[in-house]
Amino acid sequence: MPLPLFILAGAAVASALGIGAGVKGGMKYKEANDTAENAQKRHNHNIEKYNKQEKSTITTMDNLGKKELEVLGSFEKFQELFEKIKNKPDFEKILTTKEKITNPDFTIEKLKEVSIGASLLLTGLGGAAAGTAGGFAAAGATTAAVMALGTASTGTAIASLSGVAATNATLAALGGGALAAGGGGMALGATVLSGITLGVGLLVGGIIFNIVGNSMSEKADEAYNQMLIAEKKINKVCSYLEELNSYATKFFTSFTRISEKYFENLNLLTVLIENFKKTDYELYNLEEKKCLENTVYLVSILYSMCKVKLVVQSNIKDEPNKVNKDEIDKAVFETDLYRF
Repeated sequence: MPLPLFILAGAAVASALGIGAGVKGGMKYKEANDTAENAQKRHNHNIEKYNKQEKSTITTMDNLGKKELEVLGSFEKFQELFEKIKNKPDFEKILTTKEKITNPDFTIEKLKEVSIGASLLLTGLGGAAAGTAGGFAAAGATTAAVMALGTASTGTAIASLSGVAATNATLAALGGGALAAGGGGMALGATVLSGITLGVGLLVGGIIFNIVGNSMSEKADEAYNQMLIAEKKINKVCSYLEELNSYATKFFTSFTRISEKYFENLNLLTVLIENFKKTDYELYNLEEKKCLENTVYLVSILYSMCKVKLVVQSNIKDEPNKVNKDEIDKAVFETDLYRF
């Protein structure tokens, strides 16, 4: 039976309304979808930038931290060689004869203690997470080495722990993850590393679709705003990491120059004392005396450099740590004055 005309007419009107609303809703959906996609792409780009900068900084800091521990670990060898020499000047007197090296805050005995702690930390680096060695550089490798001979939060002597357990316990005592990896010092978490999801279901069907389109636009705008907030935090951390990487590289270059000269002199002393059995300072020629004196100076300089904290830890939530620029610049400037 044919449908009445007014029913057909009503259906036609409803269909027309539905099509119009659907077109309008489709446009809103496209705009919302474009906004959400742009937010996600930009967020992914920001995360990629952050990961790249973090990796670069971690590598630089880890290289520095490891080299500092290697140098500190070698001081026990120097101490053993020095004590074999008879009729030598006092360790402190040798230092006071050198311009700008006066009243060192350590003794020849202190070197052995620091060396043992550094060697303990070195044994655990192989199984430690990336950024651990950098954490020691951030806190000052000398401080870390001394801390390694202390007590963990559990009450257990750190030195009694083995390998990575001792390394992790020392890092925890220094401030833990806030200093590891160069120490972002910010609760990045999901805000930085997780993606933004729109979470809007697609409801197809005329006027219903149009109503949902408004909600979709709001959620897309919300997602975009979340991205902007995350971007601001990411940029702040990236700026900090970039600055830390730059200063750590400068410090590493200066430290490497001095450490290479130190190991060169240490090898000469080793040959002189262990191979040629020359242990009487009074029988040394001028060149041999100079070698001993320079080695003492170099030990003092390296010890002082390893005390420098590259990072000042932030106590403010959501704020990055600070690069200890003044101390780094001072150490590099003073170190570059010496020519051996």
